Amino acid sequence: MRILSIISTLTLVTVAASPVYAASTEWFVGAGVGYQEDSIKGRFDQNGEDGTYQLRGGAILNDHHRLMGTYSYIDKSSQDLLLASYDYLYPVSKRVDIYAGLSAGFADSKIQTTSSTDFAWGGQIGAIYEINNNWSTDLTYRYIDQNYEENDTSIDYSQQIILSVDYKF
Repeated sequence: MRILSIISTLTLVTVAASPVYAASTEWFVGAGVGYQEDSIKGRFDQNGEDGTYQLRGGAILNDHHRLMGTYSYIDKSSQDLLLASYDYLYPVSKRVDIYAGLSAGFADSKIQTTSSTDFAWGGQIGAIYEINNNWSTDLTYRYIDQNYEENDTSIDYSQQIILSVDYKF
């Protein structure tokens, strides 16, 4: 089921990249690691800090618009995040872009024995450094609002700091 969700999201992002932009489209795939903090409150209150792992792919259109599908996993709350994102890229030098954008998707979280899949949405800011024509690194801060409420326990939001490496083709 998770594989189908990942493939569906990545397909949605790639289809959204209109053929009109084909001449100025850069496709990419990447992976990242980082830190995630979940605001977990209620009956099963726990420290929501843990490492997170991320797979991602998408397209950069006209050097200023990025469409991306992201799958993230955090072990502590057995959380899978599947997000589609849009970022506006602003170049600050030849190799560095800063960006801001919005994300929406689904969070599947399991706390104790109760699992729930809920809508998640938020925003992100960050910076991209182009190592060369094919490789880049990306440092991202993302805030995600969640609606998990099961067994008198809630996840109000998550915050991530992710360092990713992307390959453009």
